[in-house]
Amino acid sequence: MPFFQVTAALRESGLESSNLILGIDFTKSNEWTGKVSFNNRSLHAIGNTPNPYEKAISIIGKTLAPFDDDNLIPCFGFGDATTYDQEVFSFHSDQTPCNGFEEEVLACYRNIVPNLKLSGPTSYAPVIDAAIDIVEKRGGRYHVLVIIADGQVTRSVNTSDGELSPQEEKTIKSIVNASSHPLSIVLIGVGDGPWEDMQGFDDKIPAREFDNFQFVNFTAIMSKNITPAEKEAAFALAALMEIPIQYKAARDFGKARKIVPRPPPVPYTRRAMQHVPSDLHLPQ
Repeated sequence: MPFFQVTAALRESGLESSNLILGIDFTKSNEWTGKVSFNNRSLHAIGNTPNPYEKAISIIGKTLAPFDDDNLIPCFGFGDATTYDQEVFSFHSDQTPCNGFEEEVLACYRNIVPNLKLSGPTSYAPVIDAAIDIVEKRGGRYHVLVIIADGQVTRSVNTSDGELSPQEEKTIKSIVNASSHPLSIVLIGVGDGPWEDMQGFDDKIPAREFDNFQFVNFTAIMSKNITPAEKEAAFALAALMEIPIQYKAARDFGKARKIVPRPPPVPYTRRAMQHVPSDLHLPQ
């Protein structure tokens, strides 16, 4: 399906615009999963050449941001040495969203990275839960959570075949919970992978109100022998192609349930923000 057909399908489904939420993976595996795809450098390395996260953010800004109706993007990090697999942190300490991808998301990201200590383990539950809070706070408007990450949900050596790790259990529970809200989840994989588990992750998820999760292999798309414009179009197609169906399913589910907006939740602050170095000045 060509990209223009996807955008047409979005509008035919009644979705003229949506709201984006961004989550960034700061787990320690980012230090070695760029061995092949990023010249053995950390995927979060800041330098003269954009790293895979910067590239992904820029391309998301070009291709997906036009479907964001206010250009205000709540941005969260997870997996660093202050959040681990339990919490998220906002790119702004006062929890305000970033104003535009090129204008502020990238600037915040570049300012934050040098002051972070990568850690883990990997769980997508905290950022999904934060996105659910936002959807509830905004009265049930349709949102798309875009998670950029370098790895699969953590499975320890003690996790037997056929069993789920604690991180997998929590992530799956959050995805199932999210399906009761007008929220789509797009996981964008950067770095070397492996990605086999994420490509088949849907099979591990029990019945949901609608199929709300999809995986996009950013590295594979960017390594294709096509023009940059074609790569951007291919990425946008992969990221958006299921959104029309998901939006319609979420809308129909909401009508059936006669969902009414909940009271605003307790703000998703994190204790770890108290430990941000005093010399870190995030752009406001």
